[in-house]
Amino acid sequence: MPTPGHRTLIHIAALGACASFALAAHAQEAAPAADAEPAGASGSNVLSPVVVSGSRISARGFTQPTPTTRMVAADLEKVAKPNLFNALAELPALQGSTGRTTSTNSTSSGIQGLSSLSLRGLGPIRTLTLLDGQRVVGANVTGVTDVSQFPQLLIKQVDVVTGGASASYGSDAVGGVVNFITDKRFSGFKANVEAGETNYHDDRNATLQAAWGRGFLDGRAHLVASAEYSREKGVPSPRFGGAGANGRTWFRNPAFQVRPIAQTTDGKPQYIAIENAQQFQYAKYGLITNGPLQGTAFGKDGAPFQFQYGSGGVPTGTGTVTGCITPFCVGGDLSGTVGGGTTLGMNMARQVAYTRGSYELNDDHELFFSLNYAKVDSRFTPNPGAAKNDNLTIQCDNPFVPASIQTACAANGITSFKFGTSNANFPKDIEVNPVRTQLRAVLGANGKFNALGKAWTYDAYAAHGQNTIDIRVANMSLNARYNAAIDAIRGPGNTIICRNPVAVASGCVPLNILGDVPADPAAMAYIEPANGPRQHSRQRQSVASFAVNGEPFSLWAGPVALAFGAEARREQYHVTGDPYGNGVSAASPNTPEYPADPLLNTSVGNNWYAGNYHNAVGAYHVKEGFIELNLPLFKSASLGEANFNVAGRHTRYSTSGSVDSWKAGSTWKTGVDGLRLRAVTSQDVRAPNLSELFAAPVVVNNTVNYQGTTLTVQQRTIGNTKLRPEIARNTTLGVVLAQPKWAPGFSASVDYFDIKVNDVISSLTTQQEVDLCVAGNQEICAAMDLVSATKYVTVQAFNLASMRNKGFDLEGVYRFDLGMGLPGKITLRGLATYTRSFVTNSGVVGTIPTEAAGVNLGNTPKWKGQFSQSWDTDTASFTVSQRWISDGVYSNEYIECQTNCPVSTLTRPTILNNQMKGAFYWDIGGSYKLNKNLTVYFKVDNLTNVDPVAAPQTGTGYGINPFLYDVLGRQYRVGARMQF
Repeated sequence: MPTPGHRTLIHIAALGACASFALAAHAQEAAPAADAEPAGASGSNVLSPVVVSGSRISARGFTQPTPTTRMVAADLEKVAKPNLFNALAELPALQGSTGRTTSTNSTSSGIQGLSSLSLRGLGPIRTLTLLDGQRVVGANVTGVTDVSQFPQLLIKQVDVVTGGASASYGSDAVGGVVNFITDKRFSGFKANVEAGETNYHDDRNATLQAAWGRGFLDGRAHLVASAEYSREKGVPSPRFGGAGANGRTWFRNPAFQVRPIAQTTDGKPQYIAIENAQQFQYAKYGLITNGPLQGTAFGKDGAPFQFQYGSGGVPTGTGTVTGCITPFCVGGDLSGTVGGGTTLGMNMARQVAYTRGSYELNDDHELFFSLNYAKVDSRFTPNPGAAKNDNLTIQCDNPFVPASIQTACAANGITSFKFGTSNANFPKDIEVNPVRTQLRAVLGANGKFNALGKAWTYDAYAAHGQNTIDIRVANMSLNARYNAAIDAIRGPGNTIICRNPVAVASGCVPLNILGDVPADPAAMAYIEPANGPRQHSRQRQSVASFAVNGEPFSLWAGPVALAFGAEARREQYHVTGDPYGNGVSAASPNTPEYPADPLLNTSVGNNWYAGNYHNAVGAYHVKEGFIELNLPLFKSASLGEANFNVAGRHTRYSTSGSVDSWKAGSTWKTGVDGLRLRAVTSQDVRAPNLSELFAAPVVVNNTVNYQGTTLTVQQRTIGNTKLRPEIARNTTLGVVLAQPKWAPGFSASVDYFDIKVNDVISSLTTQQEVDLCVAGNQEICAAMDLVSATKYVTVQAFNLASMRNKGFDLEGVYRFDLGMGLPGKITLRGLATYTRSFVTNSGVVGTIPTEAAGVNLGNTPKWKGQFSQSWDTDTASFTVSQRWISDGVYSNEYIECQTNCPVSTLTRPTILNNQMKGAFYWDIGGSYKLNKNLTVYFKVDNLTNVDPVAAPQTGTGYGINPFLYDVLGRQYRVGARMQF
């Protein structure tokens, strides 16, 4: 029985065939007596087959319906980035890509230092990144590829397919495909040496790259190899107080002050964006945050003093401050702020070695192999100190408490006080060190054969790849040990010891956190053991694939092109955390490096100050087959040429069963000179990844409201092996003007895109799951038990949400001779993406769909553009380029008002000012060929040193959005390229 996907594909194919025959008569009548020689044939009557990344068809003259932006080696050289990822991430269609300036405020997300590309703001998990059309093993548990691990000097072009391509390439190609294509026939030797730094004399970087290639055995064998090393030293943390790193003056502690909804009946807005936000629940060296001594801070040698609150605030003794909105005042003593201390750019080192060899068995068949080794080592500081936000209790009899405070305790009849601190006396900040090491081998064959009286080509390969990901964190405290160490009493001989006798017996050393006092090295060694959080992951991928291309027969308008093939793939991962993070288990036992400690939680883990370091294991396999057909519809002098392209793929996952993807599109090279129309629609899929299917189990206690009653439940976080693939419908309509005779050298295109994704995999909170169950969602009800003695809620991902992204892509290029006797050519190029709407419906009770287009706190501005003007001669080039992000808002759900505001709601809060500026950056670069072997070049990015726009949040943070804005400032680079 055909599935709906099969039926749709059959209907589309039948419609294409009918259209072909319906147009046959007119096409034959209008066709010229003999075909003219194809453009670009160079005297040959047959064009060489060309592989296009938006299709699996390899055929003469086939123009794909799916829009593709191509960057060739010359384009990439002009951008002159240490990492090709940075060059590609600037393309307008790429939104939400992650790199070394993103996720620097996290400790265990797994994406720190990961150079992953995201199309349309749909996330890297919905963008398929390929190397020579082949899948590459993922660099974290979501299966996302790290572009930093590719052999970059051998890349001859990058194709960015901005449309659904699951029918051609399989899962994850919802937003599109980015295909890196290497120069497999490179001969000779070339090298690149590059160095640079920022305007602030930091992030010093150097890149060394070399590649070699040669033919052997009368040209039947060919070998290429490359090696590269690059180091970007990053921007060091300026630590506390809000001062920018190395003289950057733009950081001003932005945040949102948020009033309780109940207070918004006064006509004033609930949200106010502020600068110089003062978190009044802690201070640099400690602050009493509640009770009769609230407002007492501690300074040099522990001396108490009256804390200076911003906003003219006065402590109330109840934990609040007059004139301030919890948790922020404006101004005052900002010395303890931590947001500005987040690393702006990671210290990252890349090592890549690659080789590919091929051997022609005869004129028809070739064997090939490739080997790749890559290591990416990143280091960064998520925040200085280890802030404790009003969640500590200090006993008044603690011997570290100054005598004057002990006297005040007695006078006020209290025995303890609430306390918050930035822990600025910690000698070292937390340092996160993710290291990814890839080993990948490919063995394959390609060639041609005759069958059914026709010539066919084939391409087959088998690949195995492994990424080992080690996350090591230094200088992080264990919560239980910290709490024990700061709770001190007088011991024998008037010594100071930890109050808890169990802690004393296990080696507790007391720690003084009241004031600017040197931290006892023995105490620091106790709370921050030499062996900090660790997580070791092993990601493996095995792939076997083959594809066949041919032209089995011809119609009135030309040959029919056919591609078909099959692929089998296995994905697996294994993650092991340390026993303090994961809990003690057979896979994570106590060892001499992590000895048993009675203070620590051995079952759940979660003992570290921050992060998630749990064990997990999982695997799935995939089998799929595809077929793609390109039908010429007509070819005539008056109507022009048209083709119809259709593809289908059937995929079976070991976890979620079968799913179909398909594509149908057409291109029409009209009779109007240079004018071409294209249209394509597709059904695309993203299968649940290993992390979503097999997330590490974690059990903690939580409370929920169930039908008006507060219940204590076990919150069981786990993967969901019942997840279904996300299903997307992707439609693109475009107009292309390609070098008409009346405007030689000019090409332009406009494409409308509409992407709808259903069954989007998303995670919920415990309370959200309970609310959905009460609302009647039986799938979620099955994940909980709220009536038995042991009540629990299983927190896992579900297929609940939906997304829809609509907009336009625009691209134009104009090349012309400078003229007037002046040397060189001018190339003007512009690309822009306009996102008209990007709506997400979470599927959660009590929420409304959210509109992300134009939210500059997110990934998707209304407009993102890239423009360049280049002058090129045989010996020199000079390029001026611009990057543009349009103005936006903090949130499209906010209601902007100053007075007479409506009462705020959870879904539509009010805000004083909802405007967030965009950015416009100038870059310049140039090169000069000293001789035929040596070219020198320079590049300046962010020439006018534009500061990043403040990006306030409801909590403290570094207050910028590195997904959209340049956070490093002006950057200089110089280099030399050699080729022999």
